[in-house]
Amino acid sequence: MEPSYRLAERPVALPVVEREFRGVWVATVGNLDWPSRRDLSAEQQQLELVRILDTAREQGLNAVIFQVRPMADALFASTLEPWSEYLTGAPGQDPGWDPLAFAIEQAHARGLELHAWFNPFRAGFVAARTTPAPHHVRRRRPDLVHRYGTYYWMDPGEPDAQRHSLNVITDVVRRYDVDAVHIDDYFYPYRERDARGRLIPFPDEASWARYGVATGLSRDDWRRANIDGFVEALYTAVRAVNPHVRVGISPFGIWRPGHPATVRGLDTYGELYADTRKWLLNGWADYYAPQLYWRTDAPQQPYVDLLDWWSEQNPHGRHIWAGNIPNNINDTERGWRAAEILEQVRLTRQHHGATGNVHFSASGLLRNAGGLGDAFRGHVYAAPALVPATPWLGSGVPPAPVVTAAPEAGMRATLLQFGNDDAQAHAVHETGPAHPPARWIVHARSDGEWQTMLLPGRHARARIEWRRGAPPDMIAVSYTDRAGVESVATVLQLESH
Repeated sequence: MEPSYRLAERPVALPVVEREFRGVWVATVGNLDWPSRRDLSAEQQQLELVRILDTAREQGLNAVIFQVRPMADALFASTLEPWSEYLTGAPGQDPGWDPLAFAIEQAHARGLELHAWFNPFRAGFVAARTTPAPHHVRRRRPDLVHRYGTYYWMDPGEPDAQRHSLNVITDVVRRYDVDAVHIDDYFYPYRERDARGRLIPFPDEASWARYGVATGLSRDDWRRANIDGFVEALYTAVRAVNPHVRVGISPFGIWRPGHPATVRGLDTYGELYADTRKWLLNGWADYYAPQLYWRTDAPQQPYVDLLDWWSEQNPHGRHIWAGNIPNNINDTERGWRAAEILEQVRLTRQHHGATGNVHFSASGLLRNAGGLGDAFRGHVYAAPALVPATPWLGSGVPPAPVVTAAPEAGMRATLLQFGNDDAQAHAVHETGPAHPPARWIVHARSDGEWQTMLLPGRHARARIEWRRGAPPDMIAVSYTDRAGVESVATVLQLESH
């Protein structure tokens, strides 16, 4: 007789799926990670990007942070900024496809989140041999851009510069199915020196005279206020356009030397005019990935002390995901060993306030530096994990899905069917979310042991192979919404005959 299932009559204790952010940055600036060269065909570029995504999935990661705006340019179809020269070698030249749309589609098909990474104010390298496209901000609004050391930089003190960057980011949020937007550690530029070793002042005299003097603030405080205003406006704008899209920031790992007391190093507050602590205290982002690019035993940047400090500045309970740097792994005398990154992951997991790691960058994972990728795949990230939930963006616990179960022809597996697109989601969940599930969670119990599968939200079915030739006696299906909140589970019990 064919096995059949009915809804379980009593609550069942289900396995708990681990929650941990396991991310990797994919840098496009200077063709660091992707594409490897600027003369590749669209097909070759796509194959390279798929290889990065496949590697991320195979090594147990669950999120990719993809750089889509490195130099006030675009790796996506945009009417606001020109196509990036990193795609074709020619600024503004259409590559014939949309890398961001492709990356989202391919990442989601693999159960990976896709975070779109923007640099807010960087506008080009001085040493670049190419001329910006006609509608690049350097040519369209040269009044907003200054030459500073080795860079061209949009002036954060110019309201139009801030508006332009905000418009670019919210345009992506409006048109693309990204899981998050992400900004890095470049606000005002890192300080540079001239040929004689003297500090180069940032050339914002005009914007200071127009907008700063009248505020009564010192110039440094005015600069910080400009960045504070941009960060707050970004968070507010993204919320207004698409409330389920998260906002992430990856600041330099030190706010100020002496905070905590054991730490020395660059003063982000005083040199980049980025009051990252204030942003945390005000809840102006959903996650922070401070760049902790030092060894765990660095005498002036101790890893655990820095994690402690970031977690202690977090009254709103935002996610803290440590930024680590596998790219430092090499075979030179001063190079790191893979064990350093593994230890950083271990320390992060032991920490009370941090729930994941982000690795810089894809190149290090692709080359399996020091066997790190093997360690991720075989041990550290061998068990799948869901991205930590962001419940402050959700609307409560989603309702249970409707699930059907039937034996496969040949009686070797049970086939499950559930909805996955918007129309099906509404039919299945009735009062469910306006977007399809992000991930499906499928548990099956055989001989008292549970097996668990995590499936991309677009999947409409699952196949559970029978152990020892017998069907599972219990099956449970739930899903996470776009905020990562898990639904009520539908639990099916094998009928007795």
